[in-house]
Amino acid sequence: MDNYNIIVSAEEQFAREVTLGVIVTRPLTVWHYIIPGMFVIDFLRRGSAIRQYTKHFMFPRKVALDTALAVTRKEDKDSWNTRMREDIRLWLESLNLYSSEFLQAHVALVELLAEHYLKLLQANGDTINLLIEYAYRNRDHFEQFVETITAAENEVDRQVMEKLAGNEKVQEKIIAEQQQIAQRRRKIMDEIF
Repeated sequence: MDNYNIIVSAEEQFAREVTLGVIVTRPLTVWHYIIPGMFVIDFLRRGSAIRQYTKHFMFPRKVALDTALAVTRKEDKDSWNTRMREDIRLWLESLNLYSSEFLQAHVALVELLAEHYLKLLQANGDTINLLIEYAYRNRDHFEQFVETITAAENEVDRQVMEKLAGNEKVQEKIIAEQQQIAQRRRKIMDEIF
């Protein structure tokens, strides 16, 4: 498997684990015990939630990965930068979340991810852990990346919460996702370094 596919598979798996972590931390309701077959409905809901979260989680990552590939192919910087911004703008408009500030927050996130993916694309290894180990060499370097990317993701999340102000369920879900992401990243760091 080439590095591109290793990265995509790892990011999709990461998104699924985050979603499952958020879902599992929610307590079961009384309906799970009273209504026969509620576990089937819950199972279907979980599958839908995983697909939806993965789709939204992966969009900026795929744009970043495409940007990193464009860099490795030595494509014109203005061309791929314009394409990246346009892809993000169209995506945000499709979600009815577009604003210039939100676009800029996503562009900043995608640029950081693209730098990270460029390192991974140029690394040697046949698993995501080996690619990360090769690209970052030690825990401190990888931890710096994690802190930087977390700050960029938190800014995007902050703007989502601001845009959807008053929706407490969205805010609770975002906070739970942030906690799961931090937990998963610590686990990855511990496994690699």
